[in-house]
Amino acid sequence: MATIGFIGLGNMGGPMAANLVRAGHTVKGCDLQAALLEAAAKNGVTVVATAADAARDSDIVITMLPAGKFVTSVYREQIVGAARKGALLIDSSTIDMDSAREAHRLAGEKGLLSLDAPVSGGVGGAAAGTLTFMVGGTEAAFALGKPILEAMGKRILHCGGDGAGQAAKICNNMVLGISMIGASEAFVLGEKLGLTHQALFDVVSTSSGSCWSVNTYCPVPGPVPTSPANNEYKPGFAAALMLKDLRLAKEAAEIVGADTALGKHAEEIYAALEKSGMGGTDFSGVINAIRARSGA
Repeated sequence: MATIGFIGLGNMGGPMAANLVRAGHTVKGCDLQAALLEAAAKNGVTVVATAADAARDSDIVITMLPAGKFVTSVYREQIVGAARKGALLIDSSTIDMDSAREAHRLAGEKGLLSLDAPVSGGVGGAAAGTLTFMVGGTEAAFALGKPILEAMGKRILHCGGDGAGQAAKICNNMVLGISMIGASEAFVLGEKLGLTHQALFDVVSTSSGSCWSVNTYCPVPGPVPTSPANNEYKPGFAAALMLKDLRLAKEAAEIVGADTALGKHAEEIYAALEKSGMGGTDFSGVINAIRARSGA
């Protein structure tokens, strides 16, 4: 079993750290919010004061932070200086490509192995230990990190070298954001044409329109009981986080010159959703904005 430092114990990081404890690892955790530290302690995490304390004498150091600037800052100012020789640094935040590669560079300068390993699966997947990890880094780092990631996830996918995990994550979530808007527009159209939600679900989920946004995360109540639509759109994955990921995809596309017209339009739709005050609802709640614009 390993000693693991975990930095960032929020909606995703908290349950991920708890699953590491359940797997038998010793976990030292830190966060800026006292309530999150209290919850982590109840799940068996040893609370420490700083990221440097979490990194010191740990075999693995995991970060789950809101933005690239926080990842590179904590790497530069606390983690790489405190981590022991031979430690593996895993960043599971969803951040921009430049920050991801900078984190790898900072680790490499100190002779530390590193992975970028953002996740898919939302809060439910974090709690259940069924996340998908999209991983970038060397083969050696991946081999060392995979058993640790398996304590928190169901699918661990090595996507390539430094930054490849982040690249896969933003591409995947661009598809997800676009498909959820398409599914929502179809259900609103179906409503106005007199179709029941169940009838349309039964067709789309078994026909050429089949997709995760319908089959697993249907944006209307009824057909998929576990979808947020059946829980007042309380977030498994908040609209504000989808907007963040779509902006990362847009930024990356602009840098490399990729034409992502639908991705850009999806970003505009989710930006309007956040501006309307719905950023804290689940991203599938975009259907309510579509209904409003449709006079439904």
